Amino acid sequence: MDKAEIRKQGLEAGADVVGFAAIEDYHSKKSPDPKTLLPGVRSIVVLGYREVHGSLESPNKRLSMMSRMGTMDLSKSGVYRLAKLIEDRCRVNAVPVLASYPVDMGLPAMGLAGDLSLRHAAIAAGLGVFGRHNLVIHPRFGTRLVFAAVLTELPLTSDHPVKDELCDNCMLCVENCPARALDTEGRTEDLKCLRVSQPYGIGGLIGFIRKLMKAKPEEQKAMLVSAEFMHLYQASFIGFQYNCFECMTCCPAGLER
Repeated sequence: MDKAEIRKQGLEAGADVVGFAAIEDYHSKKSPDPKTLLPGVRSIVVLGYREVHGSLESPNKRLSMMSRMGTMDLSKSGVYRLAKLIEDRCRVNAVPVLASYPVDMGLPAMGLAGDLSLRHAAIAAGLGVFGRHNLVIHPRFGTRLVFAAVLTELPLTSDHPVKDELCDNCMLCVENCPARALDTEGRTEDLKCLRVSQPYGIGGLIGFIRKLMKAKPEEQKAMLVSAEFMHLYQASFIGFQYNCFECMTCCPAGLER
């Protein structure tokens, strides 16, 4: 299979964009060496899946999260099918890398760094440039792409990088971030972001348990039927549940509607 055939298969499986990066063009300081994931890796196929605009912009963030879950399911199926196809046709190993969890929750990563930086892979594969918000800006879809990837032993050349400066430093992302997680240029303060974007994540759960342990019996009964507990319960089987998409929705860069 050549790049044209792989791109065709990726698009037919639901991706909106497909890019390619030779492994030597991929660089990420925080993520593991891709050779620890696939020792013979030579290339990364990066697939981008567009968010649904109406859902993303909805005032009801449950609908935004429903759409995100659909995007992740589509990407999960897409990269699995593509990895399997590469192995079947080319007789080389391939590894699908999902858009989100599971992630390494142990020290030092603590769930804050993926096994592969899909943002850096997307940049290396010619699918965009970094913006002030540290997200990837695609020339057509802006920030509204969810990325997944396939590592493969196939030798594939990198696509041409995006040269245009798509971010004009309008600062809308910084001004609209309710967590103030983007105040320092070139850095996203992860814990600030998570407190707002994932209020029912592990931090919220630990906080709830601490309050529950200190509460009186009658207060405990009330806490166990509270909206906060029910949201935490729901998140326990949904997975990472986002409640904020501001940096994506407010960014006008590169977006064609």
